[in-house]
Amino acid sequence: MMRHHSVTYGQQDAFAALSDPTRRAVLDLLRRGSRPAGQIAAMFPVSRPAISKHLRLLRRAQLVRERREGRQRVYELNAAPLKAVDSWIAEYRTFWQKNLASLKSFVESEQSGDAKPQRRPTARTKQRRKHGNKSDS
Repeated sequence: MMRHHSVTYGQQDAFAALSDPTRRAVLDLLRRGSRPAGQIAAMFPVSRPAISKHLRLLRRAQLVRERREGRQRVYELNAAPLKAVDSWIAEYRTFWQKNLASLKSFVESEQSGDAKPQRRPTARTKQRRKHGNKSDS
């Protein structure tokens, strides 16, 4: 398996954890504050053991912290690993902003009639140019 040199194992864990929509929903829920595991599980249509597994994966990726309060396990969001994910995504954000700005300029120039459409030569046109514009008939 190839690994990008700038992606650390911790980041890979974060990306793997974020790949699941249920885990992203758990993180969204914890953004509003700490919650006991039972309360988190009650918010989802999947089994409690399934939510426990999601919480365990989020904990291993260090995206959540767990603490005990009596018999309950309380989870809270740890946003620090998301900074690394955001910095990786920022490179792509810049790429798309530049490309979308270029597309916007092109579309606007097309609409105003400034740009002249350039047709790509067909294979037949290329052949004619190569043979001195002789007709095939």
